[in-house]
Amino acid sequence: MAQPMFQAELRPHRALSPRGFIYLMLVVCGVNFTAGIAFWIAGAWPIFGFCGLDVLLLWIAFKLSYRQGLAREYILLDREALTVRRCDPKGREQVWRLQPYWLRVECADEDERAALRLWSHGRALALGDFLSPQERRTLAGALRDALWHWRQPEAAGLRPLGTV
Repeated sequence: MAQPMFQAELRPHRALSPRGFIYLMLVVCGVNFTAGIAFWIAGAWPIFGFCGLDVLLLWIAFKLSYRQGLAREYILLDREALTVRRCDPKGREQVWRLQPYWLRVECADEDERAALRLWSHGRALALGDFLSPQERRTLAGALRDALWHWRQPEAAGLRPLGTV
């Protein structure tokens, strides 16, 4: 297999580590248990159950967030094609092979919610929806640079295909 000219793995950022999640849940459980006991002593014992319910809902929300964090996008540019492989949190994959010569990278610098799109033959492929706007702009710049080098092999110090 030929040496890749560009490759990247994109994944969602999670600010809270698994260890941080355990600490957070311990604190939330402690506070809710203490509040629940206070309500029980005050005679409002049904509130104790609701204190457990909000802990359960918080746990479910974080577990869903961590599951979404399993999504991945892999970008590979070699001498033949630009390949995008997207893996969703359930492990399903989609693969696109795009001809780099006709490829256009679009990401508006002035738009704070600018999407990163690859355009080819009138069709668009969105990349990195989970990235921050600055990360999308940085990736767009790197992709544009890699495609320029792909289209200008002499400038990149590479021999054109078919020459010895």
